[in-house]
Amino acid sequence: MQSYNPAVSHKRKERDIAKLMMSNYHVEQCAQNPYNFKVNINGPSDSLYAGGVYTINVLLPEQYPYKSPSIGFLTKIFHPNIDEASGSVCLDVINQAWSPMYDLMNVFEVFLPQLLNYPNPSDPLNPDAASLLIRDKPRYEKKVKDMVLKYATKHNKEVQNIEIIKESKQDDEDNVSLISLDNVSQLSEHSYGHAEIQSLF
Repeated sequence: MQSYNPAVSHKRKERDIAKLMMSNYHVEQCAQNPYNFKVNINGPSDSLYAGGVYTINVLLPEQYPYKSPSIGFLTKIFHPNIDEASGSVCLDVINQAWSPMYDLMNVFEVFLPQLLNYPNPSDPLNPDAASLLIRDKPRYEKKVKDMVLKYATKHNKEVQNIEIIKESKQDDEDNVSLISLDNVSQLSEHSYGHAEIQSLF
């Protein structure tokens, strides 16, 4: 590995992120760390993931580009080489064979599309997906497409976001109710009269 130069690394990070932003990808940088960001990619049109939109979390390490970026799927996906729970990716060119000659455009234009097009069940991060692909390919393909429809289509992703917001609001309302009940209980312990308690609400 080439020797690490902080100035060169910083310049390269800025350049590669700028190239990504000027492309057709939606990039959302983290406010606390500009080198941690999310990128939306479309499932390759000639793959089982066609029609899906996937949000990828990217973290550029301090030694980038001498050290590979950390890549993970935030959108749920059924694939032998992608951990269904964590979204971690098993891809040699990123995990083992990375070179400073590669950049982020290579990751999103070449490496990830190839991963989605050509799953490798012999080196799985999702054993269930790998086993199903080997034993029953039609069922595997149906499972993939069902997951695309459920988690990666634009409409369903928007519905899930609305449900998450509703759940958050409900949790807030429940917390307010619990606080109010606690207040009544505490007031009762201090022997407040009924009329006095009512006047506090």
